[in-house]
Amino acid sequence: MSARPKNSRPEPGEVIAVLKRIFSENGREYIGYYAFTIFCLLTSAATAGLAAWIMKPLVDDIFVAQRYDRAIWICGGIIAIFLIRGMVTYGYSVTLAKIGNNVVARYQKRVFQHLMLLGLDFFSDTRSGRLAARINENVAGIRDLMGMTLRSVAGDLVALIGLIGVMIWQQPYLAASIIVIGPPLVWAVNYIMRRVRSVTRESVTVNSHLIGAMQEAVQGIAVVKAFTMEEQLSARIARLVDHAEGRYNKIARVSERLGPITESLAGFAVAGVIGYASYKAATTSHPPGDVMAFITALLLAYDPARRLARTQVNVERALVNARMIYEILDTEPQQGDVPGAGELAVRQGEVRFDEVSFAYVPGQPVLDKVSFVVRPGKTTAIVGASGSGKSTLVALLQRFYDVDGGTITIDGQDITKFTKHSLRQSIAYVSQQPYLFEGTIRDNIRYGRPEASDRETELAARLAAADEFIRQQPEGYDTQVGENGATLSGGQRQRVSIARAMLRDAPLLLLDEATSALDNESEARVQQALNEAMRGRTTIVIAHRLSTVVNADNIIVLEQGRVVEQGTHAQLMADADGVYARFYRFQGDNGPGLVDDSAADEISGGVANA
Repeated sequence: MSARPKNSRPEPGEVIAVLKRIFSENGREYIGYYAFTIFCLLTSAATAGLAAWIMKPLVDDIFVAQRYDRAIWICGGIIAIFLIRGMVTYGYSVTLAKIGNNVVARYQKRVFQHLMLLGLDFFSDTRSGRLAARINENVAGIRDLMGMTLRSVAGDLVALIGLIGVMIWQQPYLAASIIVIGPPLVWAVNYIMRRVRSVTRESVTVNSHLIGAMQEAVQGIAVVKAFTMEEQLSARIARLVDHAEGRYNKIARVSERLGPITESLAGFAVAGVIGYASYKAATTSHPPGDVMAFITALLLAYDPARRLARTQVNVERALVNARMIYEILDTEPQQGDVPGAGELAVRQGEVRFDEVSFAYVPGQPVLDKVSFVVRPGKTTAIVGASGSGKSTLVALLQRFYDVDGGTITIDGQDITKFTKHSLRQSIAYVSQQPYLFEGTIRDNIRYGRPEASDRETELAARLAAADEFIRQQPEGYDTQVGENGATLSGGQRQRVSIARAMLRDAPLLLLDEATSALDNESEARVQQALNEAMRGRTTIVIAHRLSTVVNADNIIVLEQGRVVEQGTHAQLMADADGVYARFYRFQGDNGPGLVDDSAADEISGGVANA
């Protein structure tokens, strides 16, 4: 999808095009509600015309002809008019609110479902906080477009036409003279619409930046306090708030210009009519009922005319929001399933990387013709300095990205020929940074296999050495984990993440620094559980801590995106000048712990230079 420049203006027919798309996507769902709403709006419009028309018999029959016997009928008619108007106003207001709330819910679900189809490249380029703020703000634009259009066309426009009809019926020449205020009003509306377009999108973008920055600051509050960043972030947020305030003030100044223009034009019109009525009453004996009906119709017509004028300005603002939502919905996934993709069936679990190359940025390869085989039912470890491409291999195997060259096969089957869903269903994954979702501990473990029973969930937790600390929580497995597991320690979150992978019971197991957040005691317990989980299962382990991979069946050593060594721990240690041996000796000298990336890079560079 080609991106539109941020400050571009919609084409002349774009409002109609967007409205047509909105109603085509939602119209059938609400046809009954729309019919009822239109009926209520038309009835309300009719009561406005009747309220103006009834002024003629009120003045002529009662006050001029003194037919007081008709007063009860006229009063009854006025009560009926306003009673009906109140009922239908309630009817269409509640119905439009119900439609609008459902539209917001539908589009929120639709946008989220679409986001789940997009690749990691989209989220790498989009800040999560800004995206969430943008979605919440922009979805309302579609609701507003639907509500304003229906209310304006079936309500205000019909009411205005009816009232103009009453004015023409009562005083045709005077009605013709009133029409002269139309051209200045149309010019004013068009001018303001152009101005509103140019500032609305910027205000939405600024507000999304503001909300996103606030969300990120709250999520990273521990880092904020640790680095005493409170004043810096407060100043940054204050600048964003001031910028957003300025944008909204500008929108208010521009859009509210319509008020004095319409009020002034209406004042001239009403004054002119009253002046004409006074002149006519002074020079003729014609009953004033028709003039009073005309004045009433004119005064009643002011509100729908003003709302129609303002609706066009508000439509411009809602259109910007609707366009931004459709920009997300129209974003095509960059790596979809191929036509006719089948369901992957893992039989033995052999994984083969054959001449695999990949670059996140063109011209800057992360992997360069990487080839190795992960034997079925065996454990293969991938080690190397930071930035050597270890985690990229795992991402490519799960098809978070597609390779630029070469192939990845499972049991001889090219993974690009099968659906991503079936591929990922065959993989249990434990990431380097454990992520827990809103809900209970049990819910988070059960994400590995939603249909699993409580007994299976708790068994997976015991295998991950998590059962003991879970039962010590206030509500055991039903304890809420807080935002991203804030109520649990890093090691506890990692063990819940491992339990989730164990519950999945998939033939392929990917461990990306799975024990990095654990203390020595917990690591030993989890490693024992992982050894049990890896038995008979094809496992790929990524680790900086080489003590966790010494028992692997095969160790792949990466350096600058290439395989430089592979073999068992004993085979690799036999080469005293090899990269792996240097890594291992470095960790042995510095005690158990994570490899220091800068030191690892220095060691790798020294080997490369040697």
